[in-house]
Parts: sequence; C-alpha cells; structure tokens
Amino acid sequence: MPGQTVGLVGESGSGKTTLGRVLLGLVRPTSGQVMFDGRPVTGRGAARRLRGRLQVVLQNPDWSLNPTLRVWRSVAEPLAVTGAIPRRDRRAAVEDMLILVGLDAGLADRHPHQLSGGQRQRVAIARAMITQPDLIVFDEAVTALDVSVQTQVLNLIRDLQAERGFAALFISHDITAVRYVSHRVAVAYRGELVETGPVERFYDRPLHPYTRDLISALPTLTSGSTRHEGNSLA
Repeated sequence: MPGQTVGLVGESGSGKTTLGRVLLGLVRPTSGQVMFDGRPVTGRGAARRLRGRLQVVLQNPDWSLNPTLRVWRSVAEPLAVTGAIPRRDRRAAVEDMLILVGLDAGLADRHPHQLSGGQRQRVAIARAMITQPDLIVFDEAVTALDVSVQTQVLNLIRDLQAERGFAALFISHDITAVRYVSHRVAVAYRGELVETGPVERFYDRPLHPYTRDLISALPTLTSGSTRHEGNSLA
C-alpha cells in the first residue's frame, strides 16, 4: 500500500533477498505470479512499464554507485532510462534530491570514495528516489552502518516515506530495525513466509515458534520502539 512499509525478517538463507528480487522482476517465481498495480512484474512489456516505478537500496552503496562518476551523475543515471526529467534539468534535480536526503548539494561533484559510509548510503537512497518510485525495496540497507548512523538512516526512510508516500519492503535480519520502520511484518523461514501481521500484534503476540524464538532473543525490545511510538531504537 502507498505510504506503508512491510518488514521482511529472517535469518541468512531464509529467502528474504530472493523474495525481494522476485518482487522487482529480476527473478521469475517458480510458481504463480507477482502482481504490481494489477499486472505481472515479469513478462512482455513489464520492464518498460515499470521503469523507475520500482527501485532498490542495497546493503552496500558501492554496489549501486559507479566509483568513476561524480555523485550527481550516479544519482542521475536512472533518469537516462525513464527520461522523466530533461537532460538540462537533471543536475538541479539531483541537487534538490541530495538536500532532501540530508546532504549538502555541494557533495554533487565529489566521488563516492570521498564520502563516509553514511553519506554514500544517503546518496544511494537519493538515486533510488530520483525517479519518484511507487515502491522501494531496502535490502539490508542499514546493516553495514555504524549504530548511530543506522538510526539516522532509519529516521530518514520514515521521513521520506511520510513526505513522498512510496510503499516499501524493508528486508533485514535485524528485527529491532524492522520494528522501527514497519507497519506490517512478515517472517521468512526456510524459503516460506510463516507469519505476517501488523507490527504491534507481531511483537506483542507472535504466533509461529520461529517468530517467538526471534523475539525472545531480543530482551531489550520495549513497547516504545515501533515507528508509531517515539523515535528510539532502544
């Protein structure tokens, strides 16, 4: 749903990332179909129809940023595919987007290696946002960041969603982070979704044994750590 985040949690090898790739149309499902806006995400014409509408932010921003390009050119790359903004206006659009994600527009002329890890991840988010997507998949998007920077980026994701209204799939093995940004939660276990539900119910009354194991492993979770209750991860 627009403006909503589904958190997908599970251990390594549970199928989380594969599900995200299927949703983006990068991998065909072994059975059934994945529908977006009432139409399949794979098949004839799907790639053209969905250009710019589905985006992804990866764990390592270096995977999406060309080290030889200045920041503004990397952020503008998706616009060459969608053609949504005229070439002459792309630099200005990128600078506006950098400001939106909390960066100084002056960073536009730097290269990725000149930025901190948190800055590079913000640039990667700007790159995903530049096409005004309907859905963004955040695949372990804060895992590689320092804890203090994780909180900043999680707050940024929440703020951007509130302002722009995109839907999001937040994939992570960190159920504290999932709780912080999500409206609903799904649990992946051995390639299957074993439980889904609203975030409040999910953490207070887990149903599946694997979910209960995940929750019990985090005794520091408190009722104030959902996205609906305060701004603390503790």
